[in-house]
Amino acid sequence: MMSKIDKYSIDNTDYTVGQDNVQKWGFDVHNPVFGTSAGLIVLFLVAVLISDPTTAKETLNGVKNGIINQFDSLFLWAGNIFVIFCLALIVSPFGKIRIGGQDAEADYSRMSWLAMLFAAGMGIGLMFWSVAEPVAYYTGWFGTPLNVAANTPEARELALGATMYHWGLHPWAIYGVVALSLAFFAYNKGLPLSIRSIFYPILGDRVWGWPGHIIDIFAVLATMFGLATSLGLGAQQAASGVQHVFGIEAGIGLQIAVIVVVTLLAVISVARGIDGGVKLLSNLNMLVAIALLVFVAMVGFAVSMGTIPTTVAGYAENFFALSNPHGREDQSWLHGWTIFYWAWWVSWSPFVGMFIARVSKGRTVREFMVAVLIVPTLITTLWMSVFGGQAIDQVINGVGTLGENGLTSVPLAMYEMFDSLPMSTFLSVVAIILVMVFFITSSDSGSMVIDNITAGGKIDSPMPQRIFWAAMEGAVAAVMLYVGGTEAIEALQAGAISTALPFVFILLLMCVSLILGFRTEKYR
Repeated sequence: MMSKIDKYSIDNTDYTVGQDNVQKWGFDVHNPVFGTSAGLIVLFLVAVLISDPTTAKETLNGVKNGIINQFDSLFLWAGNIFVIFCLALIVSPFGKIRIGGQDAEADYSRMSWLAMLFAAGMGIGLMFWSVAEPVAYYTGWFGTPLNVAANTPEARELALGATMYHWGLHPWAIYGVVALSLAFFAYNKGLPLSIRSIFYPILGDRVWGWPGHIIDIFAVLATMFGLATSLGLGAQQAASGVQHVFGIEAGIGLQIAVIVVVTLLAVISVARGIDGGVKLLSNLNMLVAIALLVFVAMVGFAVSMGTIPTTVAGYAENFFALSNPHGREDQSWLHGWTIFYWAWWVSWSPFVGMFIARVSKGRTVREFMVAVLIVPTLITTLWMSVFGGQAIDQVINGVGTLGENGLTSVPLAMYEMFDSLPMSTFLSVVAIILVMVFFITSSDSGSMVIDNITAGGKIDSPMPQRIFWAAMEGAVAAVMLYVGGTEAIEALQAGAISTALPFVFILLLMCVSLILGFRTEKYR
């Protein structure tokens, strides 16, 4: 008698990649997913144009806050499960499985691979939050983690530890589950590089119908709105930096100009492909970021070196307390920061996970998980220790704008920290360039991901199709900023985060489906 795993074995499907696609006007698209996704995005833009951004923000924020408040335990426990699951894969026999088969070879060098993982995963987020977040926690700007007393030595350690908690193992585990699942089913089982493929062991051939369409449409919308939100927030940070350094007003005009430039460069990068686009930019990103990190660390060497042990201790000592949603007295901080972050990482996971899967062929599961989970956490520890440590030190000693006024503007926080360092103008210019290049990389890789999904899992879709999605991301961000400014971007962010609730369940099912798939693979 055939067992359930054999019956739904991914090796038995006769589905071929792109068999349901429509070729027209130079496009090669999976019609239900492409048409429905594009239609819903256009409908959303029209609704924004004819409605009041404030009303849209209030409505979507109500949905977002309801999800965060009612499902806080679900998000936190799901995050814990993903960390345990990924760590278990590293030490399990499944760790021997090679993505693409036992004879598969890696497409990229280890350094280029790691650079692309990091740039796509959260490179830009570190620029935006590495100063603002530790200072916010230390000073009690919007509550403190675990209700620690603000502006105390205990608050310093917990501020750095809680920042690492939000940017360490948990987000990368969320990305890792999606990325490994996609890579395994695409490269080992020959299924389309699309979210639906992961669920073949559970749904069988139904994944090629509307259950699969709905999963992919959700992934497209979450990716599009998440990227557009990041473009909008990044435009605000870059514009703030330009105003801070050059005195040009950081109004809507400058912010939209930033988006236009980023989108045009992303289109060029998309047209050049992964090797000539994302890979090149990611390597450049990492070189510049490392140089910036080293310079800031050397300028405040004693502070930086003294902060690293504090960050590690704060992360390790408070890991379990921060991971527990029950009996918490810091509910406002928990919902406003941790649960918000967890929902944000989940909503971003289709984009980041698929891009990581795209460039990870030839790696073993063990190597993959170490690279996706452990290495970025170590790099982030250094980054947060150096930048966050310098910023908190300025606050403690009353140095510069941060020391005098504390955190007054998240987009300006890094530039204000640079003001008290040597060569401050040069550092700010480098940071502006780094922000721009990180955003080009995110837009480029995000366009490829959306294109993969809407092309039915094809990875060699026509160039006009890739350009279409890169332009669409910029258009969504620009329209939102023009119509409603910050309020519209916050409404878009709330919409993206609201998609996280169904995706939590999808990610939990991914873990089950991935194990079922691994059991059909030879790994001994």
